[in-house]
Amino acid sequence: MNAVFVLSGLGIFSLIAEIFNFRRALFPIVVLGLIASAVLLILDWNTGHSYYSNMLTFDNYAVAFSTGISVIALLWFMMSSDYFHNNTHVTDHFALVIFALVGAVFMVSYSNLAMLFLGIEILSVALYILAGSKMKDLLSNEASFKYFLMGSFATGFLLFGIALIYGVTASFDLSQIAQKILSPESETSALLYAGVLLMMVGLLFKISAVPFHFWAPDVYEGSPTVVTAFMSTIVKIAAFAAFFRLFTTCFSPVSPQWTDVLIVITVLTLVVSNVTAVYQHSVKRILAYSSVAHAGYMLITLVSLTDISSGAMFYYVLAYAVASISAFAVLHNVAGEGDYAIVDSFNGLAKRNPFLAFTMAVSLLSLAGIPPLAGFFAKYYIFTVAFQAGHVGLVLLAIVTSLIGIYYYFRVIIAMYLKSSDKTESIAVPVLNQILLVICLIVTVVLGIFPDMLINLL
Repeated sequence: MNAVFVLSGLGIFSLIAEIFNFRRALFPIVVLGLIASAVLLILDWNTGHSYYSNMLTFDNYAVAFSTGISVIALLWFMMSSDYFHNNTHVTDHFALVIFALVGAVFMVSYSNLAMLFLGIEILSVALYILAGSKMKDLLSNEASFKYFLMGSFATGFLLFGIALIYGVTASFDLSQIAQKILSPESETSALLYAGVLLMMVGLLFKISAVPFHFWAPDVYEGSPTVVTAFMSTIVKIAAFAAFFRLFTTCFSPVSPQWTDVLIVITVLTLVVSNVTAVYQHSVKRILAYSSVAHAGYMLITLVSLTDISSGAMFYYVLAYAVASISAFAVLHNVAGEGDYAIVDSFNGLAKRNPFLAFTMAVSLLSLAGIPPLAGFFAKYYIFTVAFQAGHVGLVLLAIVTSLIGIYYYFRVIIAMYLKSSDKTESIAVPVLNQILLVICLIVTVVLGIFPDMLINLL
C-alpha cells in the first residue's frame, strides 16, 4: 500500500512542479519514485495485507503484478525521455501518466468491485487525454475521441454488470459475492448470468479482444508512439490482471456459464487479429493487431484454469511487455518527429543503425514466439495450461495463428536486413534509449533461458 502513496505523491508533485520550476528535476525524481515503489511492493511479499475495509488487498498476486507495472513503467519513462524533453506540457504529461499508474495498481489489487471501477476510471481518464496530447494532429484528436467514446460504452457495460451482481448478492466484496453465488438461489438467477456477461463485455473492451477490438488499431495509430506503447503494455497488464482476478475468484463457481463464451471470443481474437495484421502496412497498426492477438493468447489462461495458470499469465504479460517496449522504442526512433512509419520505412535499417535493427529483430522474434527467447516459453506455458485443461483444439488453432504471426513480424525483419533504402544517414539514438534497449535485450534472453524465475512466483 505504501507504493500507492508514493505514486500518488509523485503525481501531486508533478502537478505543482511547474509552479516551483522543478521541471528539470522531475524526471530523476519520478525514476527514483518508481524504483522506491517497486522496492516497497517487494517488501509486501507474503504479507497479504488488506486496506480500507478490505477494498484493496496486497496479496502475492497483487504485489507481483504491481511490481511488474512499476518496472515496465520505469522502462517506459526511459523510452519516452526525449518525448517529454521536447514537450512544453511536460509536467501535465508526467502527472497524467503517474495517476494512470495509480489506477493500474488499483486494478490489480482490488477486492471490491467499487475499487475495480475506480481503478479503471483513473487509468482511462488519463489515457483519453494522453491519446490526444498532439493537439495539432488530426489523427491524435481522432484517437482521443474514439478512445473516449468506446471507453464510455465499456464503462456502461461494466457498471450495468456490477449493478446486476449487486442486485443478486447485495455486496461489492469479491469474497462475499463468491459465497453468495454458491447459494442455490443465486446459481439459478438469470440476473447473475447477465451481470457476469456484461462485466465480461466491459473488460473485453479494455483488453481489445475481438469483436470489441475495433477501436484499438485507430487509437494506437493516432496516438503518439510513446502513448501507444503505454497502452499496449501497462494498460494491458492491468486489464488482464483485473480480468483474471475477477473471474477466477468471484465468478469461478459459475464458470461453465461463461467459459464457452470466452472460448469463442478467444478463437475469434486469435484468427481475426493475426489474419488482419497480414494486410497492414503501418508498423503501428501491425503492432496494434499484434497486441490484440496476444490478448487472445492471454485469454487461454482464463478458459484453461490449472495450478500454473496465474504464473503462466504473469510470465506471458511480462515477456510480451518487455518485447513490446523494445519494439516501440525502435519505432519511436525510426519514425522520428513524424511519429508514423510503414514497413518500407525500415528498409536498410541494418546498415543505417545495426543496433536498432538487431534489437527490433529480437523483439519481433520474441513476440512471434521463436526460441530461446522469452516469448517462446511464454507461449509454451500457455499451451501447456490449455493441454492440461483438455483444450487440444484451441492449442492447435493457437499454433496455426502463431505461424501467421511469424509472417507479418518477418516482413519488418526482411525490410531491415534484405531491402535497400535511399536514405543513408545514420539514426541517432538517445543514451537512455540505448540503455533501455540493452536492458530489454538482456531481459528477453534471460527470461527465455531461465523461465522458472517468474513462472513459479504465483
